[in-house]
Amino acid sequence: MKDEQKNFLLFALLAAAILFGWPYLAGTFFPTANPPATRIEQGKSEAIPAPSADPTADSPAAVRSRAVVLAETPRIRIDTPTLSGSINLRGPRIDDLILKKYDETVADNSAPIRLLSPSGAPDAYFAGFGWRDTGLQAPGPDTVWRATGDVLAPGKPVILDAANAAGQRFRIELAVDDQYMFTIKQTVANAGGQPVTVAPYALVNRSGVFHDKDSWTIHIGPMSVANGVANYDTDFDELDEAPETFDSTGGWLGFTDKYWLTALIPDQGKDMAGQFRSGANGAYQADYTVQPQQLAAGSAVTHTSRFFAGAKEVRAIDDYEANLGIAQFDKAIDWGWFRIIEKPIFYYLDWVFRMVNNFGLAIILLTLTVRLIMFPIAQKQFASMAGMRAVQPKLKALQERYKDDKPRLQQEMMKLYKDEKVNPLAGCLPMLLQIPIFYALYKVLMLTIEMRHQPFILWIKDLSAPDPLTPINLFGLLPFTPPSFIAIGVFPILLGISMYFQFKLNPQPTDDVQKQVFAIMPWVLMFVMAPFAVGLQVYWITTNVLTIAQQQWLYSKHPALRQAPAK
Repeated sequence: MKDEQKNFLLFALLAAAILFGWPYLAGTFFPTANPPATRIEQGKSEAIPAPSADPTADSPAAVRSRAVVLAETPRIRIDTPTLSGSINLRGPRIDDLILKKYDETVADNSAPIRLLSPSGAPDAYFAGFGWRDTGLQAPGPDTVWRATGDVLAPGKPVILDAANAAGQRFRIELAVDDQYMFTIKQTVANAGGQPVTVAPYALVNRSGVFHDKDSWTIHIGPMSVANGVANYDTDFDELDEAPETFDSTGGWLGFTDKYWLTALIPDQGKDMAGQFRSGANGAYQADYTVQPQQLAAGSAVTHTSRFFAGAKEVRAIDDYEANLGIAQFDKAIDWGWFRIIEKPIFYYLDWVFRMVNNFGLAIILLTLTVRLIMFPIAQKQFASMAGMRAVQPKLKALQERYKDDKPRLQQEMMKLYKDEKVNPLAGCLPMLLQIPIFYALYKVLMLTIEMRHQPFILWIKDLSAPDPLTPINLFGLLPFTPPSFIAIGVFPILLGISMYFQFKLNPQPTDDVQKQVFAIMPWVLMFVMAPFAVGLQVYWITTNVLTIAQQQWLYSKHPALRQAPAK
């Protein structure tokens, strides 16, 4: 009896550690969900302003400030189905970019996402292109280029032109597709009397770190692919101490947020020297230089590169890698170890969503598909459970007979399992298979822009965020927001209830401590799962409901599971 009390006390302490320690552990290693998109006030869903929102969404002063900066330099307009903004002819720089398809919040009047901003404006973030100072007398950052047009659009490239006093002419041809990829052709024509050394460069510079935090499961910050290997190990803190340099043939480098990416992509067949470094006023820069080459008098040389600036849409990223030959470009999305499972789940989920036009319903249909695929395994699991239940009296007898001889007990148990043709581990297989699927869905919900701000039903406006409706504040009728670790939403409660009934259907353990553990486990997991994305809770609730139905049917096929073990 003392041992049972000791075991139960240990379990209670473990449960308490999980409940109160999990929020701190998850924040560093395992982010549970995106920030809440809404809150419930007076029983109604209200959009929450994003803490990382573009200043144009909240501050009229910031609008005037950016407008002043943009008006200080001559510009050509960017207009595509997905992008709007402008290119600064001083530099030149791509430093004004808005993503038309994505809003800051779920509010109807939300401002769109602003990805790039000019130097001197709030949240400066821009890309620039030019040539290293190798005696070439190349145009500098204050050079104002001449442009052949006033709008950059798909199928309408713009050519920028400049010259120096030594007889070299410089041309930058800019093109953009209908998604997020710019093509930059940098040409030097040497009309002087002497050869010159030409070394093109490109840079992307941002002010400060990202608002989303880098974590063990999702990399946010500087990122590169060098010599075919993706590097997620660089962070902003390391750049504050020392720059990071590398050499590569092809590859790319830039800054990755959870949903957004800027990437400099040199000619994939050329050698380049890349680097990340910190600068003044909390700025960070990624840049590369192509291997210098001699340009003879009377000749010209062109270097073609690309610049990605936009949303990390899975299909678009994969298409760019396949069609443009960009090395490991799909690694811009930090799929991690279970990539081989996550991408098929994403593509299937996205296909179902396009059919039903509701991501919550798509997750339910995904769950149904998974259960159908695993149904034969579940049948074997229940058959094994029935067999194990039938041999329980013999197993108990062996444990009594050889309780002082553990090696002999193990031998006799193995012989019993072999004679009765049962496998004690068979019941664990479906659970083990569910783990990578559950984790893959977690990564899909956390990582993919396609899941961002996707509504489900009623008050659920974002499946990638926690459930905002909780009885702790009487479903928003009381004027306070409870702390996250006790803000148990409706969906986590439904999850706990479904798990309770599922556990009730399972064969009850004979040990009293195990019974107590199984009795409290659904409610512990309810607290643990509460901060996770609603989409994960929808998946788990649906899994539990289907499991209950499946168990009822399989119990009819294996009635021994409902019977008490023979004495």
